[in-house]
Amino acid sequence: MSRRRDRTGLPAILEPVLEALVIGTFLVTFVVQPFRIPSSSMTPTLQVGDCLLMDKQSFAPESDLARWLLPPTDVRRGDLAVFHFPLDPSVHLVKRVVGLPGDRVRLRGGHAVVNGTPLDEPYAFNSAVQPNGFRDDFPKPLASYTSLAPEWRAQLRQMMAEGEVTVPPGHYFVLGDNRNDSEDSRYWGFVPQQALVGEPLLVYFSVQPTPSWWQRVRVGLQSLRVVR
Repeated sequence: MSRRRDRTGLPAILEPVLEALVIGTFLVTFVVQPFRIPSSSMTPTLQVGDCLLMDKQSFAPESDLARWLLPPTDVRRGDLAVFHFPLDPSVHLVKRVVGLPGDRVRLRGGHAVVNGTPLDEPYAFNSAVQPNGFRDDFPKPLASYTSLAPEWRAQLRQMMAEGEVTVPPGHYFVLGDNRNDSEDSRYWGFVPQQALVGEPLLVYFSVQPTPSWWQRVRVGLQSLRVVR
């Protein structure tokens, strides 16, 4: 008669803990990554100090298994994207994708206009501040704004046509939802495809929770992605 394995001791207690650690390590390594919002540039969608899980495979899955767990999606206008800051790749930023490759982009009164059509932007927030021609009516008047990255200033001068800039192939134009308090593509340029890291998946802790915090989960994505 075979002896039944004794599963009532300490090993039996530790087994589910170890399994959870292994699964958690796998997910964090290959599928998701924790990320903390460092600034108010995405208010009110994401608050300063919000902790979220980022889907690392959403835009560029690295394996067949990852594709099965979280199928990839094309980058779409209105998506939130986490990416390496082009001027300092060691820094991660999260912004809203406004312009896709080939799009003609400008701002008029702080509101994005793409390919000649104003975007419906329920997520955009314009706080009460002093008017700023460059910030609110990007990309002009360029001459009146001096705090641009030098390379971006030179690029803007070459790319401006009829008050618009065209997003080059393999790049994206991004803005913060808090339009009056966001350092974004207006000030340092486009985000290359290879700099994209992932998209927000779930806010698991917010310093300012609201009754509708669960709407930030990817299911529905009413607060994170514009449904088209």
